[in-house]
Amino acid sequence: MKNIDSYTHVRGESVYLDDIPLVNGTLFASVFDSPVAHGKIISLNTDEAMSMPGVVRIFTATDIPGENQIGGIIPDEELLAGTHVHFCGMPIALVVATSDKEAKAAVKKIKAVIEPLPIITDPREAKEKGELIIPPRTFQLGDTTTAWNQCKHIFEGSTETNGQEHLYIETQGAYALPQENGAIRIYSSTQGPTAVQRTAARVLSLSMNQIEVDTTRLGGGFGGKEDQATTWGLMCALATYHLKKPVKYALHRIEDMRMTGKRHPYSSDFKIGLDTDYKIIAYEATFYQNAGAAADLSPAVMERTLFHCTNSYFIPNVKATAYSCRTHLPPNTAFRGFGGPQGMFVIEAAIAKAAEQLQIYPLVIQQKNLLKTGDVFPYGQIAQSEANECWDKAIKLYDVKKLQQEVADFNSANKLYKRGIALMPICFGISFTKTMMNQARSLVHVYTDGSVGISTGAVEMGQGVNTKILQVAAKIFSISPDKIKINSTNTWRIANTSPTAASAAADLNGKATEIACLKILERLKSVAAEECILSADIGKTEIPPFELKEEWVYINGEKTDWNWNKLVMAAYIKRISLSELAHYTPPGIHYDANKEKGHPFAYHVYGTAITSVTIDCLRGIYEVDAVKVVHDFGSSMNTMIDIGQCEGGIVQGIGWMTMEEIVYDKEGKLRSNALSTYKVPDIYSVPKEITINSLETEKDNLAIFRSKAVGEPPLMYGIGAYFALRNAVKAFNPAAVIPYDAPMTPEKVLMSLYQTPNP
Repeated sequence: MKNIDSYTHVRGESVYLDDIPLVNGTLFASVFDSPVAHGKIISLNTDEAMSMPGVVRIFTATDIPGENQIGGIIPDEELLAGTHVHFCGMPIALVVATSDKEAKAAVKKIKAVIEPLPIITDPREAKEKGELIIPPRTFQLGDTTTAWNQCKHIFEGSTETNGQEHLYIETQGAYALPQENGAIRIYSSTQGPTAVQRTAARVLSLSMNQIEVDTTRLGGGFGGKEDQATTWGLMCALATYHLKKPVKYALHRIEDMRMTGKRHPYSSDFKIGLDTDYKIIAYEATFYQNAGAAADLSPAVMERTLFHCTNSYFIPNVKATAYSCRTHLPPNTAFRGFGGPQGMFVIEAAIAKAAEQLQIYPLVIQQKNLLKTGDVFPYGQIAQSEANECWDKAIKLYDVKKLQQEVADFNSANKLYKRGIALMPICFGISFTKTMMNQARSLVHVYTDGSVGISTGAVEMGQGVNTKILQVAAKIFSISPDKIKINSTNTWRIANTSPTAASAAADLNGKATEIACLKILERLKSVAAEECILSADIGKTEIPPFELKEEWVYINGEKTDWNWNKLVMAAYIKRISLSELAHYTPPGIHYDANKEKGHPFAYHVYGTAITSVTIDCLRGIYEVDAVKVVHDFGSSMNTMIDIGQCEGGIVQGIGWMTMEEIVYDKEGKLRSNALSTYKVPDIYSVPKEITINSLETEKDNLAIFRSKAVGEPPLMYGIGAYFALRNAVKAFNPAAVIPYDAPMTPEKVLMSLYQTPNP
């Protein structure tokens, strides 16, 4: 089945925030944000700005009727700065004018005197100074203290992973409209409509039932609109609250890049110990997360780093500690993978270092330590593993020995071009790690003409979740997809939603839709049975076998003259409900943060990728030749959408590992603040070949129709590109000492190629 949005997308008819027709009298907002990373606000002069053409009003923190607080996990972030600023880009004032151009012009006339305060940009420095968002957390399994005595080989090192700009095509934005009786409707480009609703109610001192948030679709999110979209929805709502006028704010790309958080950079240390058979006996890791100036989602992101610190490997003795460090950068936030990739990179670096020192292929260590079913994760959950199955199929299907020999032959024959290859196994848990968030509702209406309308809490942002939800209803009712419409995500139709994140939206909302449809179907079966009993010579106590197939009713396997529409109308005439609101929460999920043990994930997704690269050793530039994958889809319900998600995730992961370099200076100013200075993969830099093969399995799982989540896991395959490049550099300069510092940009490659060892 095609993505249901494909038709309107290619015709330019899909409705995004900027496509919503403006109400007459709409005003436009723009933010004046802090030019310094840390300081005390001495004065704020808005007089000249207020006199600019078209300016209606300028709002500051004193205009907030409720709490000036937008922190979700920890209340440590103001909507508008009151007395101090904590990062470059922190909103201080909101200008509202009759046009977008006039609002932006007025912002430039605001003058602020800010007394500078010390600036921290490095997470290790923040930790040393006690600047932590939350107390550190530690995951442990076994006893690493005594386990080191069992290790024949012990290696230590450190790693750095940079942030990543979300670079969604549609920037952050919102459009707020006043409604009757003081209510406000917010059209928000958000992954978390309820978060916008809840926070707006708190800031405006209203009840949640007075705030309606509606989202049709996003032009991309990648986690960047899970929490940080709230700010812009509230800016518009604040102005609408006071002015009783519609207010819109869609950020310019450079504004968006400057004022929003990114993927969390991490600085980490590791220690790994192996026995004579290369089994990993002990592993310790310490993670210093650069949270930015406020918590945002950093505590949850840090937690997932710990959950995924051992990737696809079973290690009997583990100690992993993470610090969420407060710095003076924009609050960093969710990004596809949500801390998992940062944890996985460290264990892969540790294995790479061990292999390098032992002069063996890393895949030897990787293969010997893959998780088996029954192994225990450091957080206590028992693995139902597909790790070995994915690995073995990839090795055989793509003939890894032959690929290795081809790389060796190429490198022997070429002086100025070198190739590298790396394997990247993945294991990614599916669920919100905050147990209470694993719930969803679906409202299904069957109308008397046989058409179906569905509302859920899932937000469509290009990942195809609406298509999958539609497929659920079409399959259960056995009707044409053309009869089904998925409505916008709306907090008045579906309340208390979890954000569309954690790769869980299709499972949670799809399962809720399945429950709702099955309940309606049971009622329709009763109607069909009753009608058939009355119209046929069947004993009245007997209920004949009923089936809906391609919109026709079958009794005892025989097609009747009752079709879907006739059955629906019969139910309506009998005053039987054709609507259902269903609730779903996955069974068995629990976690005790005091013990750091539990069963936090509904299931895990596994896979193995083989990445090969070629480096131009004169210029330091490179190409990704191929990424060949065996991926654990479960039983995919939509192969085209799932493969598309894999391809996109792989390229985004490669971008993070190779070219996407975020640069802040020591003053906390973003230097990579435009697409001229921040590079993302384009058509010329994506892999020449991406091959994705599925692991065929009939194992049961908690996914909708056993079709495993596919949004986040494929991004981690991109980590393999880093290690493939590293191996290619080593083929040219075996003496190179290359720090485990990602991204591996062409500049870093060039310097590594001609690095001279210290005497």
